[in-house]
Amino acid sequence: MLTFFLGYLFLVNALAFLLMLADKRKAQKKLWRIPEATLMTVAAIGGSIGALAGMYTFRHKTRKPKFYIGIPVILALQILAAAYLLYIAL
Repeated sequence: MLTFFLGYLFLVNALAFLLMLADKRKAQKKLWRIPEATLMTVAAIGGSIGALAGMYTFRHKTRKPKFYIGIPVILALQILAAAYLLYIAL
């Protein structure tokens, strides 16, 4: 079960990171963009670390409060949820 969960987290964070890269490239080329709701949803389902890393690696969405505040808040909530689940499991 733990292996599955860690694998899931790796994949969803890699996806979030790559979506930030893809959206940045699309923005530079003035192409169709990835919706902000998609980026936030991927962060919310466990990809917040990848989204945050992608934001600052590619300097993308770092001026939008929805992202520079929202993604860290999502990450903090996910850390709190994980700590709570670990606490009740012990």
